[in-house]
Amino acid sequence: MKKYLIFILLAVFVLPLQSMAQGCSDSGGEDGIKVIGFVQSEYQYQMLGDSVQVDAINGLEQPSSFYLRRARLGATGEIPYDFSYYFMAEFSPSLGGPYILDAFVTYKRFAPYFMVSMGQFKSQFGLELTTACSGLYTIGRSRVVNELSSPFRDIGVLLLGGTGDKKFFGLEHENIITYRLAITNGQGMNKYDGNMDKDITARVVLQPIEDVKIGASYRWGKQKPIQATEPDDLRRRWGVDVSVEKGKILFQGEYINGFDRGSSLVGGGCGSAPTIQKGDFHKDGFWTAIMYKFDNGFAPILKYQYFNVTSDVASIPAQTQDEAIIGFNYYFNDWVRMQCNYVIPKDNLTHNTFLNSDSNYKKNYIVVQLQAKFN
Repeated sequence: MKKYLIFILLAVFVLPLQSMAQGCSDSGGEDGIKVIGFVQSEYQYQMLGDSVQVDAINGLEQPSSFYLRRARLGATGEIPYDFSYYFMAEFSPSLGGPYILDAFVTYKRFAPYFMVSMGQFKSQFGLELTTACSGLYTIGRSRVVNELSSPFRDIGVLLLGGTGDKKFFGLEHENIITYRLAITNGQGMNKYDGNMDKDITARVVLQPIEDVKIGASYRWGKQKPIQATEPDDLRRRWGVDVSVEKGKILFQGEYINGFDRGSSLVGGGCGSAPTIQKGDFHKDGFWTAIMYKFDNGFAPILKYQYFNVTSDVASIPAQTQDEAIIGFNYYFNDWVRMQCNYVIPKDNLTHNTFLNSDSNYKKNYIVVQLQAKFN
């Protein structure tokens, strides 16, 4: 089946490119196709000696390894006169590829104020999740985002837009307010709905001044229970976030709160399936990061994240997890970037602390990523 999928994708991409080469525009005209994508290759080293530990970012089971984190290929384009399309597939074997990530059509007659997309797309919840993988300032997303924003992608309809160049309250910059409202299955990528209910996700971003963005997100949905005799599971999420970029300094932070009734999805980032645990769960956490951008393309970053879980299930203890990241981004140009992260994890179950125990030191790891984009 995978061989047939690869063949179809190659046909979709290569055949239009041959016709484009005969024209005068790389975009192929108003109804042409534009190939997009990126490759992320990584090396990870864990302070484990000959031991084996499964890390939270990649599920990597070796203390030292090169691997392919993501390999994505897609296409986007315009369809006369008011439509566009977007398609993206994942090919990395580390994430179980190939499979479809995004595939949707957008009606944009009233853009930028109002647009409608239908298909499979990224969940429009929070700051870090709505940031593209190729645009993240650290290699992995925060634990609170991985846990409380799952599933990362879903199938449904999305209403989106913003104020565009309209001026409000004397403010002169564009998109003072942007919004997203999605109605989805709530099951994740490439899956039918499991019940009659749909998930509702809403996000609003206010930009009071050009350098500051303040966001608020909400998600609600019901899922089919583990046992048919029980009521539907309930998931509720809300979050707030801020992004400040002034000169060479970037500061970002996000807080997310969640409640799961009946059972809880644990994990489920890009390409990985979440697991289910029965019970009622209260979860919350935050992350914050600061980065400085030098003129030569070097950008050091510090990040701290915290995640907390409590449950009504006696056999599941309360859990807290902290993580500090010291790293940098180096931008060779607009298309090639290198990232290096030294990750220092901590949790309450193993009683390790950040810097003063040998057992904690062995949980630390280094990740280096080289990314190349094409578009």
